[in-house]
Parts: sequence; C-alpha cells; structure tokens
Amino acid sequence: MTELTVDLDRSSPVPLYFQVAPGDRLENEISLADRWGLSRPTMRRAIQELVDKGLLVRRRGIGTQVVHGRVKRPMDLTSLFDDLARSDQKPTTRVLDRELLGAPAGVAEWLGVPTGTQVLHLERLRCARDEPLAVMRNWLPADLAPVLSAEALETRGLYELMRGTGVHLRIATQRIGARGATAPESRLLALRKGAPLLTMERVTYDGSGRAVEFGSHVYNAETYSIEMTVVER
Repeated sequence: MTELTVDLDRSSPVPLYFQVAPGDRLENEISLADRWGLSRPTMRRAIQELVDKGLLVRRRGIGTQVVHGRVKRPMDLTSLFDDLARSDQKPTTRVLDRELLGAPAGVAEWLGVPTGTQVLHLERLRCARDEPLAVMRNWLPADLAPVLSAEALETRGLYELMRGTGVHLRIATQRIGARGATAPESRLLALRKGAPLLTMERVTYDGSGRAVEFGSHVYNAETYSIEMTVVER
C-alpha cells in the first residue's frame, strides 16, 4: 500500500476533496481523514468524486484502488495474452478448468461438428498487472489437447501454442455484447454481482476453413475496451 503525501491548501477556493491525490492503493477513509486532519464526510466525498470520474475503483475484498490505464485492444486476430504482453501489461493466467468433454449442442454448432463430439474445454482467469481482467472459456478440437497443457497455458498465449502445432489461424467471426456479472464471475473478477461486463464470442477458422476454436469471454468493463477502425465503402 502506497503512503500518500499531499499538501492541502485550506485557504484555496478549490474544495479540499478535489485536492486529495491518491496513490496506488488507498487506506480506508477513516485513516485518510485522520492523516490529513479532515472530516470523514469530506474524505468520503473526495473518494466518491474520484470513483465517479473513473480514477478510483472499489473492489470487494481488496479495497479502493487507483485505476491503471484502460486496456485497449485492437480488433485483430490476436490473443489477449500477446496483446497484454506487447503493451507491458504483465499478463498472468490461472487455469480454472481443462477437460475433454462431449460438445454441447450450441458449441457443436459453432464448431461445425456433431453434438457430443469430444472437444477440449478450457476456462482461464486472465490478469493484467495482477488485477483480474477477463474470464475466458474456450472449446477446441480434442487433437490440440496434448500441446494445450495447464502449464503451457499459464505462461504462453493460446494462439501462440496453436500456431506452434502448425495450425494456421486465418479468419474469425466475433460478436461483442454486454451483460451483468454472474456471482461466480463477480468473485473471480473482484466485482459486485451484476457489475457491467463486456462479452465476446469468437469462432476462429484455419486456412482450410475448419473451425479450430470457439471462445466465449467476459471482460471487466471498467478496465477493458475494444478499438476498431471504420472505413467508408
């Protein structure tokens, strides 16, 4: 936790709650009020002002933190791990589930295989700078299972591992949406239940037109956005 050093000018026309400049992680409002000799309502308003401006975020079980730069991702056929690494966001991955199972009807339709066909299911929690960013669920052909071990997925991007097997990722279709966080998602992402999430569903095809991945991901909408270029036709 960073100790805060702030010079308050009580004679300034600028309200005291605007003069408060937080560090990486805040103490509770009582400690901050006592440190600076402010009333608790003033300190509470200072924190709320910064939360409203998107400069601070309250996380359940963690406390109030400064919001680091929003993760901005281009609409390219790249993996989140690689995008975060290139932008020095220090990605880490926790594999929550990895199993071979029969493809449910919806997944089978996306992958273009009969229902019940054996596929590899992955569920991972991706963090950026140690902050939870996304819960990623993927279904892939079972023949990719040997190279997609939990150990490999914790240190390298999914697409990098797939390309290493000779898979040529050629094109993808994806759909972006939004919804509220479920209870399990809120626990993983340290958000309140119902907090806004960005959603992405993607089907990726190789050079032969075979579907090699169906992904269903959710992202913390406070810290993640997708950028795209729009051109006139």
